[in-house]
Amino acid sequence: MKHILFIITSTDKIGNAQHRTGYEFSEVADPYLEFINEGYTVDFSSILGGRPPATGYDSSQQNSRAFKESNGFRRLNFSHKLSDIDTEAYDAIFFPGGLGPMVDMVDNALVKDIIKKFYESDRVIGAVCHGPVALLNVILSNGKNLLEDKRINSFTKSEEKLDGHKLDDIIPFMLDEELAKQGAQFLNARPFDPFVIADGNLVTGQNPASASGVALEMIKIIKD
Repeated sequence: MKHILFIITSTDKIGNAQHRTGYEFSEVADPYLEFINEGYTVDFSSILGGRPPATGYDSSQQNSRAFKESNGFRRLNFSHKLSDIDTEAYDAIFFPGGLGPMVDMVDNALVKDIIKKFYESDRVIGAVCHGPVALLNVILSNGKNLLEDKRINSFTKSEEKLDGHKLDDIIPFMLDEELAKQGAQFLNARPFDPFVIADGNLVTGQNPASASGVALEMIKIIKD
């Protein structure tokens, strides 16, 4: 049996406007169901532990509704504090988006260390939408930036604009630009179309519509 650790934001406000945020509900629900359907176990951690803030729940989305009624959602609301987790027990880690990670995962030393260890031990790392912000500022044992020459994607500047997310007012930076500045080969599809890239043991997805695809690609790599 394979074990997946979701690493989730604990931030509930962002930007000068103090915009309400957290994790994007479907970006947890959709991958969770893909992993569970494969017979994997999923555990939930967050930066501070406890009940992480959520946004974007839509009862018309079947997966979101099913997840909200599941034992998984109940466990999520008692998430483990990340610093209390023995990450050696897991085959893969997954970072859902929402705007929250743009605050508490950019420079979090523990997050960087966990990603470094997973990458260097050839375990799978997945992230979707704003989740790839966790991949910034990861320095490997050889002194190189993790993102150097990696094919990566995330929520794009075009999508931020369409969502009305202005710099400083809501978001601190454009994620696609920062990923590219750190050496990533940034690739993307049209706004809000599903798009997933795998580069070795790194899997990234562009937006909420890509969340299931990231999980499916992670499963494929784990099996291989």
